Amino acid sequence: MTKTSCIVVMSLFMSGLCAAPFAMAAPAKQSKMAACSAQADDKALGEGKGDERTAFMKECLSAKPVKAGGAQQNKMKTCNKEAGEKGLKSDERKKFMSACLSN
Repeated sequence: MTKTSCIVVMSLFMSGLCAAPFAMAAPAKQSKMAACSAQADDKALGEGKGDERTAFMKECLSAKPVKAGGAQQNKMKTCNKEAGEKGLKSDERKKFMSACLSN
């Protein structure tokens, strides 16, 4: 009898270890679903919009998360655009870009 109970306990323990990664991933998926749903509502893609909302949700849920370097890349794009609008060249552009990126 103790051998049987030991096998049952071990099998339950092992199944718990196998299911843990799936259980940990569920909250992340749920929060992404909630965020995408909120974005759809903000864009007036309410429940009555059917196909439009479905397409938006599919695109939103399949989007890759933004990397941590994304903010720096956005800042670089913004500073570069400003420098181009001001018509800055060579040393002036370098100084401007340095100052802009350090802010």
